[in-house]
Amino acid sequence: MATPETFTLHTTDNTARRASLVTAHGTVETPAFMPVGTQGTVKAVDPVDLTNVGSQIILGNTYHLRLRPGDELIRRRGGLHRFMGWDGPILTDSGGFQVFSLAGLRTMSEEGVEFRSHIDGSKHLFTPESVLSIQRNLGSDIMMVLDECAPHDADRQYTENSLALTTRWAERSRKAYPEDTGPGLLFGIVQGGFFPDLRKMSAEQITSIPFDGYAIGGLSVGESKQEMLDMLAVTAPLLPKDQPRYLMGVGAPMDILDAVALGMDMFDCVLPTRNARNGTLYTSQGKVNIKRAEYREDDSPLDPACGCYTCRTFSKAYLRHLYMARELLSYRLNTVHNLAFFLDMMQGARQAIEEKRYLAFREEYAGVFADGSAETL
Repeated sequence: MATPETFTLHTTDNTARRASLVTAHGTVETPAFMPVGTQGTVKAVDPVDLTNVGSQIILGNTYHLRLRPGDELIRRRGGLHRFMGWDGPILTDSGGFQVFSLAGLRTMSEEGVEFRSHIDGSKHLFTPESVLSIQRNLGSDIMMVLDECAPHDADRQYTENSLALTTRWAERSRKAYPEDTGPGLLFGIVQGGFFPDLRKMSAEQITSIPFDGYAIGGLSVGESKQEMLDMLAVTAPLLPKDQPRYLMGVGAPMDILDAVALGMDMFDCVLPTRNARNGTLYTSQGKVNIKRAEYREDDSPLDPACGCYTCRTFSKAYLRHLYMARELLSYRLNTVHNLAFFLDMMQGARQAIEEKRYLAFREEYAGVFADGSAETL
């Protein structure tokens, strides 16, 4: 499990935490945002871009990489780091989110989940044991156990059964990958839907298993922002203080900052990269829809407070032109900026916690993103 040699809690500001997590490919300073590289690439940018905007760690996806190009092929090429030219840490999801998002293409049983490929219809069985084998072939620095992410409107009986299955799968995962087996860290996942007592039950069960870190799953799946925060407030204090805490799939700026205030350390979401490709950009002055006609002759930088390549080099007028012309460069420049915005925000959060002014820092962002509403994809 994560030890003082791998996870160090440096300081706190109320319940916000500033820590470091050591992995086989480098140290992650937290709170940290992890760009999503589902298929071995963060869409529209390359590893140099990722380094330049301050990425410490990225994600890959077990389900997608198993289907294409195949984890064995990646293993024969030296693992995912070498294959994609990224030498920093990589966290890989287990395919558990696809249990939720591809519900029409899967069948669940005690053994695991059988997916019908969204690519060619072929069948693939994912079990707690096989997803760890896949992630080890990928060379993941942080591996996630197989779980079920229940729908937000699932009833109590369904959620209770789902929670119990997730716990049994977690126990099988730890048995399949005993402590000190290899350099990869293994994280357990707390579920429990939107029932506070089931969240507590799941947290007790999952944290009784000696994982290297603990994630909270099953949030940001269609519920309101208040529902998400209520479940997070119930669950976060139940996770061990001396181990990393990962909130899965939550990515709107205020949602991240609220979760940091509640004691979470790690975050991921496709929101900044997907919105970049759709022309929605995050700035120190709020969100910008770059396709709006008002930017047609605007020679100012996208965000004068941002030092990324996009903002240093190009005008809003040029960014709008690229987007309206559907030029490929639009996707890259927009993505570089959005990632820089999120990663700069996390750097600011770390500094604010160190200086014991985190709540004031959060309020600065709340003033810009005033509606505070959760963003959905």
